[in-house]
Amino acid sequence: MGDVEGQDNAVDSWWGQVKSYASLAIERVACGVDAVKQFLFTLSSDERWGVMMAIDERSPQVFEELTAIAPDWGTWMG
Repeated sequence: MGDVEGQDNAVDSWWGQVKSYASLAIERVACGVDAVKQFLFTLSSDERWGVMMAIDERSPQVFEELTAIAPDWGTWMG
């Protein structure tokens, strides 16, 4: 049971970090797609997906704006 609790804490910690990355990414949307893209490329693929999920959860209008101006955003995730 201790391992499961440790895994839960790791997931919570990861998600918390991803949410903070999402805040940074949201700030960069105003600077343009390239600023967001450059930031995302400093993260792992899992973190990139998590950031996009967190942006959609926290600020759906920003997510829609970003995906509208960068319809190829899915290619950044790999």
